[in-house]
Amino acid sequence: MSAATMFSPETYKRFDREVAKYPADQKQSAVMACLAIVQQEQGHVSPESEQAVADYLGMPAIAVHEVLTFYNMYNQQPVGKFKLNVCTNLPCQLRDGQTALQHLCTKLGVEEGGTTADGLFTVQKSECLGACADSPVMLVNDRQMVSFMNNERLDALIETLKAEAR
Repeated sequence: MSAATMFSPETYKRFDREVAKYPADQKQSAVMACLAIVQQEQGHVSPESEQAVADYLGMPAIAVHEVLTFYNMYNQQPVGKFKLNVCTNLPCQLRDGQTALQHLCTKLGVEEGGTTADGLFTVQKSECLGACADSPVMLVNDRQMVSFMNNERLDALIETLKAEAR
């Protein structure tokens, strides 16, 4: 599949709107927005999609890959309906961030980075989320920050998300 046919016409229109925000000779500045669009529409950014974005923006594929792998918000493989990113950087570590991550993995029966068999949850480590005073913290689906996540709060969150999925 070529870059010209990798995505729907609507996707290319969205790409065009993002590219239009930058000077013509700097269209690669829209790489983050284009990757976010791909992920919104496909759930993750496959190697083929990554290459197609690079072709569309006229930039080396490795440059797109560097952006994709630098940020936690981009999924390089399919993830569960709920992606749980637990901060394990030092301030959260000192306040049980690793314990929170392990609790989630044990409760959901997955390894770190894994997805539950029912496809509901993916549990991942995260770099600093910038809420050190509220640690341990986590991010749900790259959008909702939750704080002070002891075992009881983690259990309640899982039950709430399961109910929401029904």
